[in-house]
Amino acid sequence: MAHSTAEAEFGDEPVPATAARRTNPAKVKAARANPKRPGEKCRAEPGRFIPVVDLHRCEGKRDCVEVCPYDVFEVTRITDADFGGLSMLGKAKSLAHKRQAAYAVRADACHACGLCVVACPEGAIRLSPAAG
Repeated sequence: MAHSTAEAEFGDEPVPATAARRTNPAKVKAARANPKRPGEKCRAEPGRFIPVVDLHRCEGKRDCVEVCPYDVFEVTRITDADFGGLSMLGKAKSLAHKRQAAYAVRADACHACGLCVVACPEGAIRLSPAAG
């Protein structure tokens, strides 16, 4: 039986077919295989969990963007307000990485796959149950 590209990359996890066009298959495969992967394997209702990015740790390397099948993340210049809230070490680290950081701009689309958590090289992302 032929598999769609998304099925081949994500196995039996329910993800949109468009994910195949914007994800990095090698990074997705490594994240899926990680035994420390938290979450619900893309089976949670959207918005039940929220990905939280620790801006003190994030270096904007885009691994979260490359593994997320629901297009939750964008890497962009850290806002002035967020930059101002960083410690001196956090500010120095941010400047070294051209003030790039990941933001969960579509957090309400998160299905708690946990791929972003294990793919982040800095361990800067966690899944948190949504309030309410």
